[in-house]
Amino acid sequence: MNKLNTPEFEHLKLLAFWPVYGLMFLTVERLWIRDSYTPVSCALDGAIPFCELFLLPYLFWFVFLTGTLAYTLLCDAGAFKRMMRFIIFSYTAAILIYIIFPNCQELRPVEFERDNALTRFIARFYEFDTNTNVCPSIHVIGSVAAAWGAWDSRHFNTTGWRIFFALSAFLISISTVFIKQHSVLDLLAAVPVCFAAWLMARDREKSGETEKEGAAS
Repeated sequence: MNKLNTPEFEHLKLLAFWPVYGLMFLTVERLWIRDSYTPVSCALDGAIPFCELFLLPYLFWFVFLTGTLAYTLLCDAGAFKRMMRFIIFSYTAAILIYIIFPNCQELRPVEFERDNALTRFIARFYEFDTNTNVCPSIHVIGSVAAAWGAWDSRHFNTTGWRIFFALSAFLISISTVFIKQHSVLDLLAAVPVCFAAWLMARDREKSGETEKEGAAS
């Protein structure tokens, strides 16, 4: 613990955000139940069919995000710090939006056309996961954070890796509308949040580099 303030280990302090975020999300989801939520939907939602196969990329999100975080944490501290700044800004912004604009989605099917392992899993997942606080989509924000974090790392700068991470983020994002966890509007609302987070994380790193150059001179 006494090494947390050293250049080699100071990035570990950013992990403190996760329990803070967990408490914020628990508060808006389970503890602070509103009297009413504004449904979010658009005409395109009705044109998108339910497809249980998209449960697979949807669940891959958990591996995608935690895997990228773990790898950059251990192997590329600079990329980890920038990715965590992206996450801290974007996730906090999403929570604030949920507080200011309590929202929900009412797109889940009442019953499934097919009965299989995937639809049964989704039915149980619906019971566990509420349909509130969906816009902007944390799933989309997290997948963009993971893809950008990998692209930003010096260890994944080949074309093959970049295609893999970009395609993964895309499939995860669209999976949310195919299993009716989100509206298309939730995905679109995540875009400006991600862009602002990217600017913030990038600018913070640039200003830090400028300060170091000034101190060195």
